[in-house]
Amino acid sequence: MQRQEINKECAKTEREYFSLWMREALQSLSLRLTERQEAQFYRFYEDLIEKNKVMNLTGITEMHAVIVKHFVDSLSIVKAISDLGEKEWRVIDIGTGAGFPGIPMAIMWPKLHFTLMDSLNKRIAFIQEEAARLELKNIEAVHSRAEDLAKDSSYREQYDLCVSRAVANLSTLSEYCLPFIHKDGTFIPFKSGQVEEERREAKKALSILGGVEDAIIRFSLPEEEGERCLLRIKKIRATPQKYPRKAGLPAKEPLR
Repeated sequence: MQRQEINKECAKTEREYFSLWMREALQSLSLRLTERQEAQFYRFYEDLIEKNKVMNLTGITEMHAVIVKHFVDSLSIVKAISDLGEKEWRVIDIGTGAGFPGIPMAIMWPKLHFTLMDSLNKRIAFIQEEAARLELKNIEAVHSRAEDLAKDSSYREQYDLCVSRAVANLSTLSEYCLPFIHKDGTFIPFKSGQVEEERREAKKALSILGGVEDAIIRFSLPEEEGERCLLRIKKIRATPQKYPRKAGLPAKEPLR
């Protein structure tokens, strides 16, 4: 079904259009939403666009683009971990920004327990407000830098899964993220389709930090909205206590 057919022939309201496109787009992931989840996603979309008028949360504002590039992209993690709905894992989202992928994941999989971390307090305030509006009791929002929070024993190596859509090279992102997951846990960075150079350059960093690449999952977003890649990285031993290094160093001097 083409987008214009849904718009003209099926949907009578914006809310109906949204629901139809969410259902259509999620077919690529074999996911289905309950009525409550559809309502939560629509409310999140509305609130995101409204808040974006006064605060820079996203450059993607057209409804269909938000559905595909934010919501579907966030939920595409099922391509790497197919049984997430059966888990009761602790998950941390590093550099969550406006709440991606954490909020869509929290809506989709209420059994999971989420910590969403960002260095900008205004974003964390938005996420806290949004979690309350959407009645998402499985979200904790934390204002911090990864370099600082990873030194806190309440967070260090306490998570089953770490996810991140943050824009950083894989070496840097691994230093931010691997300290948060316990041995045998999983780190999944969301990347664009071109990752070969990053993967090569990150081999030493992964080895130092206790991780090893387990799988690479390549796919295309619906409607030819881009090539994407999920890296599945397993934690095979504890991260040395000196990592992450002090604020700014992981980005300025990546481990290579």
